[in-house]
Amino acid sequence: MGTERIEQRFTALRGENRAGLVTFITAGDPTAEQSLRLLEALPRAGADLIEIGMPFSDPMADGPAIQASSLRALKAGMTLQKTLDLVAAFRKKDQTTPVILMGYCNPLFSYGQERFAKAAAAAGVDGLIIVDLPPEEEDELKPFSDAAGLALIRLVAPTTDDQRLARVVAGTAGFVYFISITGVTGTQELRLAGIAPHVKRLRAATRLPIAVGFGIKTPERAAEVARIADAVVVGSAIVEAIAGLDAKAARTDVQEPVLDLVRRLSAAVRSARAKMDASS
Repeated sequence: MGTERIEQRFTALRGENRAGLVTFITAGDPTAEQSLRLLEALPRAGADLIEIGMPFSDPMADGPAIQASSLRALKAGMTLQKTLDLVAAFRKKDQTTPVILMGYCNPLFSYGQERFAKAAAAAGVDGLIIVDLPPEEEDELKPFSDAAGLALIRLVAPTTDDQRLARVVAGTAGFVYFISITGVTGTQELRLAGIAPHVKRLRAATRLPIAVGFGIKTPERAAEVARIADAVVVGSAIVEAIAGLDAKAARTDVQEPVLDLVRRLSAAVRSARAKMDASS
């Protein structure tokens, strides 16, 4: 499916005149079993697309919360192969929710780029966000991800100038991910007035959907972003909620605090434009 599943989801969102909610969790956090249960429950709680972090010991673009989640997952025995197995298990029950793997070059290159792309596609992955793979080095992965039908999704920062923006969006598929703040994830609050001009500039540069992430921690902030973007990405807030779970608990309700947060984020995102129309 690859890019097709992503395109279908954004087409459906446009038909509903709303933004989508993209939720982030780290594979294997706090355990492989709980991670799978969370993954399966996220769409029912309101996630429209799901990003899964591939645990890595040196996640340089991520703040303390996601760094800690990677360490918890690695300590629990999560590997890149087990991450792919997690997606494959999810696909047995869900064939429609787009899944994006987010991570860093090192684990992929150790696994083998062509082997990884084929295995990811076979598992049911739709797209990849590789944080430390610049456009100048994309030939290390893009030929293989393209051949496997995987969307290679690019990050655009507030500091990306027009010349570089053109190059970034030219090699992007699925959607464009706009980083709303400078710095690492989860360490600063988003300022809506600062991102609106960037979203406008992106719309002039590409016809792809625009997702906005970094610094979005509350339903209120998510709603604000949902009024101007095609998707809202929430990661650190969800990962922080996961950090509070009892990793050894077998009860099915142990994940309720995480799912309640996702439900509140989803409700805010889904109603954002309707409220804006009503007030205009």
